[in-house]
Amino acid sequence: MLKLSSSNVADQIQALAQCRFLGTPLPLSISRRSPTVVSCSPSIRPSLAPVQAVLAGQQQAGTELVDSGLGSLADRLRLGSLTEDGLSYKEKFIVRCYEVGINKTATVETIANLLQEVGCNHAQSVGFSTDGFATTPTMRKLHLIWVTARMHIEIYKYPAWSDVVEIETWCQSEGRIGTRRDWILKDYATGQVIGRATSKWVMMNQDTRRLQKVSDDVREEYLVFCPRELRLSFPEENNKSLKKIAKLDDPVQYSRLGLMPRRADLDMNQHVNNVTYIGWVLESIPQEIIDTHELQTITLDYRRECQQDDVVDSLTSPEPVEGTETVSELRGTNGSAAAREHSQDCHQFLHLLRLSSDGQEINRGRTEWRKKPGK
Repeated sequence: MLKLSSSNVADQIQALAQCRFLGTPLPLSISRRSPTVVSCSPSIRPSLAPVQAVLAGQQQAGTELVDSGLGSLADRLRLGSLTEDGLSYKEKFIVRCYEVGINKTATVETIANLLQEVGCNHAQSVGFSTDGFATTPTMRKLHLIWVTARMHIEIYKYPAWSDVVEIETWCQSEGRIGTRRDWILKDYATGQVIGRATSKWVMMNQDTRRLQKVSDDVREEYLVFCPRELRLSFPEENNKSLKKIAKLDDPVQYSRLGLMPRRADLDMNQHVNNVTYIGWVLESIPQEIIDTHELQTITLDYRRECQQDDVVDSLTSPEPVEGTETVSELRGTNGSAAAREHSQDCHQFLHLLRLSSDGQEINRGRTEWRKKPGK
């Protein structure tokens, strides 16, 4: 006979109340402290009636909302919303089994995809286009799109399968050259900061594939949703997100040649998605590093877009260590990371993605790797 604890029933009711439907949340009258175990017999089935009532009421409210044109099903089911000041956006994600790798934790590609997802959801929540990556009305009229120029991710602790991650994001102007978007990642259960990221984006004409400066009209459309004062996910001076990446020249120590984009690697803007480049970079990391270390920092500079028919070479060599440096104490509410000294347990690499045909540079990168726990 199936047995349910009262705490499990309370958790189910709480989960229903968090789905952001328009129905009235159900009061949690069942104590979470009670260790009582009850059987799912006819005598207790009436106690589940409130749950069924909430479901029925929310389904009816959801149908009415869609019929009235006031929202979408995705808007109500998504566990994300603008913050109280409306200048940033937070969303919670459950790590799925297909998003973890050989370490039984989320892969860096999973993290990067979640960053992209929450950024797009932020843009949709303020009314920007759903058929492109955060395009404003003026951008759509002029056939302009955003493309990634630089991405920097630091991961202090990888979430495991079924962990809940809360990601906060916000965007800011970078003057005429584009915009920047920052993220803070937290373990939702503990509130611990487990990662940070920042990125730079530039505008491209979708028809000519040429970069274009940000006009005043476009800036005015998104500045209203940006923090009034500069807010950085990496506020400390001389942080690694600012570090210039040196070009990797031949001969290189490690390589993986002849990589080809799959059809699934193309995004809605008809070029290879920026997360795919991360996977290509990691293809040329030596196996002994993969076996004993985990990625803690990755920085990518995007030099040119990659098309479906391009063939790519991934090149990697160790980066010389410039003495010993530690991460300074972080300021504000962005959390903190333990001081990390460069030692024999930490490895740094420089990376280059280039076209196999003529050697044109597609992407240059830098990674840092720390010893896996228990290795």
